[in-house]
Amino acid sequence: MFDSETPPQGGGEHGRLLSVLARAEVAPMKELAEALLPRLGEVEVLASRPGLVMQPLRDPVQEVDFHLGEVLVSEAHIRSGGIDGYGMVLGRDTEAAMAVAVLDAAVARGIGRGQVAAFVAAQAERQAAQDADEMRAIEATRVDMETF
Repeated sequence: MFDSETPPQGGGEHGRLLSVLARAEVAPMKELAEALLPRLGEVEVLASRPGLVMQPLRDPVQEVDFHLGEVLVSEAHIRSGGIDGYGMVLGRDTEAAMAVAVLDAAVARGIGRGQVAAFVAAQAERQAAQDADEMRAIEATRVDMETF
């Protein structure tokens, strides 16, 4: 998981950071990004837009991937101090995508790393609890066809 002492290395840790931020509670994430933004200095916005991405899904029977359809997302790409920050969130909220991009750039530059780490840890815990609750609800609807 994301560590406050060392910058993200490679795709795994950085990907985990972006994954948690993409599902984070929007209001506190925006507040944190606003607090760190002045410390980034000059920020160049390279992209800030809604768009569509294909939603992949894996067929469990044939074990092949296919595209279920398109999903509306918002993405932001910034550059600060020669470092890029990127964010993508579900839906039409370019401000949330920008907040993710700001936090991504801040972490990469070593700015507010402890604050972001604490936020990400709390959000990851909240998301894990939500996922567990959702899986329990899904499991409650499972039907064992052998009993019929």
